[in-house]
Amino acid sequence: MAETDTALGYEQARDELIEVVRRLEAGGTSLEESLALWERGEELATVCRHWLEGARARLDSALAARESAERAERGEGTGRAERSGRAEGAEGASDQG
Repeated sequence: MAETDTALGYEQARDELIEVVRRLEAGGTSLEESLALWERGEELATVCRHWLEGARARLDSALAARESAERAERGEGTGRAERSGRAEGAEGASDQG
């Protein structure tokens, strides 16, 4: 991927990719030009994929944070670990007595 591609926004990369595909589908280009267009298309597709993966990660993180906050509001917090620890402690105390 070219160094300048990292500065491309998703929409810009997508629009350029659409144009590359249009030119390839239209035909009429030399083999060398077609190969160059295909290579550029692959680079642009990679840029788009990285943007989309980043967007997915941000969405997943936001959803996880929201779900965690909702569980905390309902008092579910870290309940399973806490209940498990209390249960083990209670069993240990009864065994000692």
